[in-house]
Amino acid sequence: MAKSCFENEYEINASLRILYPYLNTAGGLAQWFADNVTIDYDKNFIFHVDGEIHKAKIAATRRDQYIRFEYLPENGHDNGDDDPDYLEFFLEKNDFTDSTFLRIRDCSSEDTGDDELSEIWESLVGNLRELVGG
Repeated sequence: MAKSCFENEYEINASLRILYPYLNTAGGLAQWFADNVTIDYDKNFIFHVDGEIHKAKIAATRRDQYIRFEYLPENGHDNGDDDPDYLEFFLEKNDFTDSTFLRIRDCSSEDTGDDELSEIWESLVGNLRELVGG
């Protein structure tokens, strides 16, 4: 099945150190990204969103800069899929303008239109901005 990727960048008036815990911890993500986020005994993140449960593992991370979540199949186990659905958060500081940017890449097999994803992410990032005052 073809994968579609949504990518956008958002300016947020907060430091990398303030933003990063909202992207890489269950408690931080639960405040703006999902209804609830927990971590299971295998250290997989469990995202509760609109009555649905989505499990993901951290596939890559770089402190205060980047995190990639790869979604696990419905059975909850990594089946070695070479092309899993994933979500990436990139943080960049522009020293010239002293601005911080959050770039989001959301790649999924689900058939969600770009306009709908844009609205969803605008709302979610708006929640994050309110939390960090930016």
